[in-house]
Amino acid sequence: MVRLTADLIWKSPHFFNAVKDRELDLRGNKIPVIENLGATEDQFDTIDLSDNEIVKLENLPYLNRLGTLLINNNRITRINPNIGEFLPKLHTLVLTNNRIVNLVEIDPLASLPKLQYLSLLDNNITKKQNYRLYVIHKLKSLRVLDFKKVKNKERLEAKRLFDSKEAIEEAQKAPPKKVSPPEIPNVPEVAEEQQTPKLVAPTPEQIIAIKAAIVNSQTLEEVARLEKALKSGQLPADFELNDNMVLDNAHEKHEETVQESKDQPDGESDDTKEQKDTDTAPMEE
Repeated sequence: MVRLTADLIWKSPHFFNAVKDRELDLRGNKIPVIENLGATEDQFDTIDLSDNEIVKLENLPYLNRLGTLLINNNRITRINPNIGEFLPKLHTLVLTNNRIVNLVEIDPLASLPKLQYLSLLDNNITKKQNYRLYVIHKLKSLRVLDFKKVKNKERLEAKRLFDSKEAIEEAQKAPPKKVSPPEIPNVPEVAEEQQTPKLVAPTPEQIIAIKAAIVNSQTLEEVARLEKALKSGQLPADFELNDNMVLDNAHEKHEETVQESKDQPDGESDDTKEQKDTDTAPMEE
């Protein structure tokens, strides 16, 4: 950890920023405590204390010129109740990513008479019920909260919601609002199965039908599709539906072949009969 000494302040970068404000850059020094800012001699419009290890926003000298205080990415849990007495012209305060938990912990900011821009993003306080309306109710001069413009409708709603001391105390004691994780819709497995057609092995009849369909195909695309099915040995599920006629014709041809074989006695073929007739002819002579 590094102490915020006068020597560190004098050696730190200081420049005119994009909005022509004179800025002192004290970020990223692992500073644990705010101290010795009187060494700035109130010469800066903006002081950047981001990315340090500051726990309390206190021990500030009277800085009449200071308009912007950047103190995001620290460990702030507490704010000096009288901070407004030391920073009368502060209009922008960035407290993003600190450790402010309860609504009551931002009450001291109400003492800043000219505070218009405030960021409390990434603090647990933002999870409290009616957090935004509570802050708007407490900080009357606020124009932008968490980089969102404060609307007149929100002011009226905040005034209505916190119109009594009891309502304010109840809001301060309220537990954080529950944030439920988003539900992931269950995609039925049947839908996935429907998207991907099943591949089935072709039967002998289907192989015959594929060969016949290749011969009778009218387009090259159809020939390629059928040849691919024949080579892979797998048949898309839609083949039977699209090629029933081919399958029926092939089945009929197969039956005709079987019937012709049955008509020939003792399973003898025509070639065998002719051979026998030739053999018996000389004997008869």
